[in-house]
Amino acid sequence: MTAEILLAVRAGIMSAEGDPIVFLDADLTIPVEILDLFLEALATGADLAIASRYVAGSVVDRPWWRRVMGDVYRFVVHALVPTDIKDTQCGGKMYTAEAAKNLFARQRLDGFAFDAEVLFLAKRAGYRVREIPFALRQRNDTRIDFLRDSPRMFRDLFLIRLNALRGVYGR
Repeated sequence: MTAEILLAVRAGIMSAEGDPIVFLDADLTIPVEILDLFLEALATGADLAIASRYVAGSVVDRPWWRRVMGDVYRFVVHALVPTDIKDTQCGGKMYTAEAAKNLFARQRLDGFAFDAEVLFLAKRAGYRVREIPFALRQRNDTRIDFLRDSPRMFRDLFLIRLNALRGVYGR
């Protein structure tokens, strides 16, 4: 994700007037039918509902190399950013308006790791996050260049940890 896209996402969330606030990747790899499950999760006490490829009930159909790269990234996320969330990167999320505005006001990074940062902040603030299984069918194309983007992704994960230790996020 480019900084420009993230700025647009942040601006959209901060200016949204409705409740809840939804974020879905534009490629629609996450079926819109998941919105009903998100609403149910929020209605039963969650502050955030997120699509997850790694919880029971998910069906994932994607190329082997995307699975391997995703697993490596997920391992690094969990090594550097303490969280019990299984899937920080899936592009389908619903927030209560209060949670979304609070989290995106505190979020600092402008790259691919922004999802991990927002979810780290959510858990740290005590928000209830519910992961929702879904059926993913991912195409072979991607705008991620793993050789070019991986160093920045890993650097950003390290920055989340460093920012937390330095008190950048507050409490």
